[in-house]
Amino acid sequence: MDIQQIIKELKKYFDVRELVSKAVWERMGENAWLLFDPRLLEVLLVLRRDVICVPLVCNNWANGGTMQQRGLRENTCPMVAEKTKAGKMYLSEHTMGRAVDLSAIGKTADEMRELIKQQASRLPHNIRVEDGESAPTWLHVDVRDTGQKVYFFKA
Repeated sequence: MDIQQIIKELKKYFDVRELVSKAVWERMGENAWLLFDPRLLEVLLVLRRDVICVPLVCNNWANGGTMQQRGLRENTCPMVAEKTKAGKMYLSEHTMGRAVDLSAIGKTADEMRELIKQQASRLPHNIRVEDGESAPTWLHVDVRDTGQKVYFFKA
């Protein structure tokens, strides 16, 4: 699938505002889709449609919630800005449009990790998944390629 097809399919499940902060949305609007690595968008589509098969929540600021740093993190978001101000390097996959943190309606983070393990062959790209100790209540997925289909890591 090319990027436009992936975005068209992904829009059945996600509004781009769910994947970016309010600041990014206000600056980029629908063009914010193009800030993401196409591999991440394709993985996100397959996770939602074929592997986890229930609604997934990334950011919820557009619906009155408080979450807006679980997808793309721009340089002005508090998490990145604090590290920069402190002189610390911050090379999270989130800042490069290659990571999302997700919650699911009706599934725990551990249940989602188990589904990914069981159905790894369905994934179109290699992924990294944060383990349950580091991410007890959310699923972190990124497309940094370790050479393994699913690589579990501690943050």
